[in-house]
Amino acid sequence: MKSITVAAALVACASAASAEGDVAAGEEQFNRQCVACHVVRNDNGEVLAGRTARTGPNLYGIEGRVLGSADGFRYGDAIVDLGATGATWDESTFVAYVQNPTGYLREALDDRRARGKMAYQVRDPQQAADIYAFLATVGVE
Repeated sequence: MKSITVAAALVACASAASAEGDVAAGEEQFNRQCVACHVVRNDNGEVLAGRTARTGPNLYGIEGRVLGSADGFRYGDAIVDLGATGATWDESTFVAYVQNPTGYLREALDDRRARGKMAYQVRDPQQAADIYAFLATVGVE
């Protein structure tokens, strides 16, 4: 857990230096990398981003949401267990997670057998920060 905190702090510092991510670039990256599995659908059922993908959870309102808690999605045990600790989505958590979902969960839970269901990895930390910046703005009123 200690090393994940250090890693998250480093990511946060890197993200702060890049002004928290570029929303327009994040929308472009979301449409390239995320729409095959994810949608951003508000509480009224309106699709705000993506298509009707259901492989991954709805990413509407991700900022501040407890990990593994989106209604109607069947998560893997590891992310639910991490969410049970009170862990919530913020930029540093999102960036670290999407770069290596299983590795992030193993380190955060200190469990080498923990596994994430998300197989895709966003390789570039700046792209991950940009995607988060976009998701944080979608549906904000």
